[in-house]
Amino acid sequence: MNVRLTSAAYRELAAAAEYYEDQQAGLADRFLAAVAEAMERIARHPETWVHVSPRVQRCLVHRFPFALLYHVSSEDIQIVAVADLRRDPAHWEELL
Repeated sequence: MNVRLTSAAYRELAAAAEYYEDQQAGLADRFLAAVAEAMERIARHPETWVHVSPRVQRCLVHRFPFALLYHVSSEDIQIVAVADLRRDPAHWEELL
């Protein structure tokens, strides 16, 4: 199954990568690699990860305080948020 990011999720990913690069040179690359690895895990086993609502699941990103919130449809897997777990969860309630 194809895994794709919504435009909102892509903006969150870009902002997080920019933040990490500002913190330390090369850290954005490690963050993006960890996100890509999480996306591969989702693609291999989309039903494995915890449901945070009836239609949205969450996969944690290793080594970073982020999770990918996603929805599985018959056509693809859609990442709806690259969620910074340090934020108030109410930020993503509308997606659930």
